[in-house]
Amino acid sequence: MNTGHRLVSKIVIAGLQDAIWHELTKQGEPQAAVFNAWLHAQALEPGRGIQMRTASGNKVIVVGEVVEYDPPHRFVHTFRFTQYDDPPCTVTYELTPVAGGVEVRLIVDNLPVGTPTGKSMESGSKTILDTLKEVVENGRPKLATRLMYAVFGWMEFVLPKRCDARHWPLDQNWGETQ
Repeated sequence: MNTGHRLVSKIVIAGLQDAIWHELTKQGEPQAAVFNAWLHAQALEPGRGIQMRTASGNKVIVVGEVVEYDPPHRFVHTFRFTQYDDPPCTVTYELTPVAGGVEVRLIVDNLPVGTPTGKSMESGSKTILDTLKEVVENGRPKLATRLMYAVFGWMEFVLPKRCDARHWPLDQNWGETQ
């Protein structure tokens, strides 16, 4: 397996940097840009655990650890899909004011190429940024995206049992391969 690959995606969003930051780091409600997953965190500070869960909270989709948190400029965390045995990678969001809005860079380091994680991140990064742009500029995702999210909610039961929240306590350090 080839590791160490870097994936960089970027987009310019005609919106306020604080609004974009809020969409990427909010808790207690779905993150429309991130496939409607709910961010759960011990705290948004380095060394603390994070999870992305389904709306019901019964399934954990992603686990990781905050590496860097510099509002509203940079958010770095480790990232591991719970349904795969792939090694973790590191996800970085960088927000930089530019003419016409804010450039958002989504960087994935140590992407495990050729793995389910690698394939998901390669296709998902563009979707996340495009949806983030829709949410910030228009108040919500496109209808097709909203319908896809509704199907995700109905189909939660197809996620493997290994994604059950009881297997992924938030206080565990999931930044490293277990």
